Amino acid sequence: MENYNLKKGVIFASITIFTIGLQPVISNARPSIIDPYLFGAITALIEAVIFLPIFILERRKLKKELQNSSELFEKNFSLLNGWKKSVNIKVLIIIGLSFSAVPILLYIGYELAGAIISSLTMKSEIIFALIFGFFLLKEKINKIQIAFCFLLFFGLIIAITGGSFNILEFNIGVIILLLSVILFTFVHTLTKISFERNELFPSQVVFIRNFISGILLTIIYFLVFPLENIFIVINPNNLMFFLIMGLDYGISLFFWYKALTYIQIGKASIIISLSPIVSSFFSFLFLGELFTIYHLIGTIIIILSICMIMKEKNKVE
Repeated sequence: MENYNLKKGVIFASITIFTIGLQPVISNARPSIIDPYLFGAITALIEAVIFLPIFILERRKLKKELQNSSELFEKNFSLLNGWKKSVNIKVLIIIGLSFSAVPILLYIGYELAGAIISSLTMKSEIIFALIFGFFLLKEKINKIQIAFCFLLFFGLIIAITGGSFNILEFNIGVIILLLSVILFTFVHTLTKISFERNELFPSQVVFIRNFISGILLTIIYFLVFPLENIFIVINPNNLMFFLIMGLDYGISLFFWYKALTYIQIGKASIIISLSPIVSSFFSFLFLGELFTIYHLIGTIIIILSICMIMKEKNKVE
């Protein structure tokens, strides 16, 4: 990797551990008057505002490089204008519509499952990434990866059921979170295809997806509910949670992409697999959730499984 820098990559990934781990805690700590739908709408708009200057600066940088270097002409031209292709316009619309549902599902799931279980459930993303990568990107999967996917899910069941293995005890919040994980992993796979064609870049996608979803959700919300509900948003106590979640989510995305510019995705994924530890600590501190021995066992199994899956991924690529 041309930009490989382990120290910088680890720093950015470590910040991402913290921000991702805080997300279910912030969501569950919000005032009850803020429903998941409104929370998703306003935080998406805040994320769009955060990424707008990043997107503009990155686009200006590409334009400057395009003017100053004929060698970078083809690469930068496709990045600047790739979004105009019909296939990428469709991808961006799908992303925007999908991420209108994803945050709502996440915030409902966080609330029903609790911060600790939510954080562990989100680690199932790696399983669906392998599945969609196999079918859509023709990426290889070996038997060891499949075995550790099952082990990861086994660790999740231990944590969710408290070691009883009674599937009927599955929290509905976990099901909602899994649906959300499946949806955004599928969308990320579509995005990866456009990235690999060098036709879209991360800050562009993040800005557009949050702009579309934020505008769409906000318009629908105030068509259904009285306009007076705007006071829920501008109330200083409530506004603080909108801002904190928007900043946290936006920062986590920014530093995740920054980590990937310096280290391989395998190393970065292993590092952020530690985010349930952050969730557990702060959910205990602020929400009074207890971290049980079954949560610990599940966490260890899940982190071990992610490490092995990503280790094998490097072998099959």
